[in-house]
Amino acid sequence: MPRVRIGAARRRKHKRVMKLASGFYGATSRRHKLAKQKTFRAGVVATRSRRLRKRDFRALWITRVSAACDQRGIQYSRLIDALNKADIALNRKMLSEIAIADRPPSTPSSKRRAGEVIDVLRLMIDD
Repeated sequence: MPRVRIGAARRRKHKRVMKLASGFYGATSRRHKLAKQKTFRAGVVATRSRRLRKRDFRALWITRVSAACDQRGIQYSRLIDALNKADIALNRKMLSEIAIADRPPSTPSSKRRAGEVIDVLRLMIDD
């Protein structure tokens, strides 16, 4: 039985790696061995960065909500505690969107309404 050569299969494997490495800097986009190493590392970094991106966005949302709480005279931790006690299921992303859309009050009537809301929240916190 004749020996099976690996030429076509190897070419397909090389082409797949080289396609992934196209756009890399220098020899890593032209040499298969370097391209293979760099694409492997790129995959590792991409996986790690997906987790880090989630962490970064959560920190951003918390910062936004905390700033909105400071403007309204309430602590962030007490707001979250009050929401949990009241069984209000709003995640931090949605809370930050509300904080962006709902600017702090500027007119006297809106300040009075905001004061009433804060008083209700304070009552919920004290319970």
